[in-house]
Amino acid sequence: MKWRATLALAALGVASALALPALAQDAKSAPKAKSLNELLRMVEQGWRTERAEIGQREKEFKATRSEQKRLLEQAQATRQREEKRSDELEKRFEANELRVAELEDTLRERLGNLGELFGVVRQVAGDTAGNVENSLVSSQITGRSAFLTELGQTKKLPSIQTLEMLWFTLQQEMVESGKVVRYEADVIDPDGQEGRREVIRVGVFNAISQGHYLAWIPEVGKLAEMKRQPASRYLDTVEDFEKATEGTPALAIDPSRGQILSRLVETPSASERIEQGGIVGYAIILLGILAGTLGLFRLVVVTLEGRKVKAQQTSKQVSSDNPLGRVLAVHDENRETDVETLELKLHEAILREAGPLERFLWAIKVGSVVAPLMGLLGTVTGMIQTFQAIVLYGTGDPTTMASGISEALVTTMLGLCVAIPLLLIHAILSTSSRRVVEVLEEQSAGIVAARAEAGATGG
Repeated sequence: MKWRATLALAALGVASALALPALAQDAKSAPKAKSLNELLRMVEQGWRTERAEIGQREKEFKATRSEQKRLLEQAQATRQREEKRSDELEKRFEANELRVAELEDTLRERLGNLGELFGVVRQVAGDTAGNVENSLVSSQITGRSAFLTELGQTKKLPSIQTLEMLWFTLQQEMVESGKVVRYEADVIDPDGQEGRREVIRVGVFNAISQGHYLAWIPEVGKLAEMKRQPASRYLDTVEDFEKATEGTPALAIDPSRGQILSRLVETPSASERIEQGGIVGYAIILLGILAGTLGLFRLVVVTLEGRKVKAQQTSKQVSSDNPLGRVLAVHDENRETDVETLELKLHEAILREAGPLERFLWAIKVGSVVAPLMGLLGTVTGMIQTFQAIVLYGTGDPTTMASGISEALVTTMLGLCVAIPLLLIHAILSTSSRRVVEVLEEQSAGIVAARAEAGATGG
């Protein structure tokens, strides 16, 4: 019994080693052995089946070995043919290289001076393509730059027809530069909306429409109304030019084909220049407004007082609505007093009248002195800002220093613009008030002299 058990265990181990893959796949579906003898029979049956499958595969491999050999021989033959073909193509390529070199030499010999002429044609075509693309004429006559660009880049000899087209394009550009033409074109307004308008083109210099200057945008091939227009002295001529049907109306044109106009519209306006002055500039303007308003008010008052004094000089009736009338009223009130007392009272009256006439003159004078000093302060702060920009960014880019320089110059200009009128107002006020006071002193001296003479003759 022991040897049977040992034999069964050995058979079980061998069967497990041989049939493990099949048993792993069919573990769920295979029938379960009820005894060791049945398990041994199942293992033996599986081993025989496997041997039969291996034998079948060996027969198939031996049967297809000849076919594999045939395929290998066929692949080797194909490789030999391709290697031979590669050698032939390499020889042909080398021969073609030699032939191309010979043909290029022949071409250069036959071209002769035509090669230099062809180079000039390509250069002229390239330059003309750039000029035509940026020309206002292209807004009316389209599709010219593509031909010129192709001609400037081609490596073939140009034909007679191509040379004639190049000549025609050059002639057309020259002729159109001397024309004033009305035509319809697509125009982009400042809001980005595109619409059809009547455009007037003045040669190759300017294009106008609806009272505004237009700019040519070659990237999109359309005209666009400039967001900022030049000053009114230039813009006022546009409307008259559009309405003109005969004669030679005036129009401001840009001979640089838009370069001067683009720089001109970048010129800062008055409000932008004031803004460049910064806080100091606004302070100078505020000082000028206050001092100027006060000066004009005082100038009106002194002028009116001067007219009233002149009217009182020609009137026999004393009025208390003017300085001279009030001084004469003092004389009428003190007719019985002595000359010395009357003279003192008249002098006192003149002093009372001189004060209101010279009121706030000091404020106007202070404003005329402080304004240029504030302008100098703005100049200093602007230069400090400029030097800081130089330290941070260097001197390579002038735009980094522009704000500081603008503040320095604008504040100086504002200070002078405020100081000069204030000085003039102060001088006029001082002279006018002094003239009125001199009239009062003259009349007072005349009254005292007359009283003294009367006293001397009566005594």
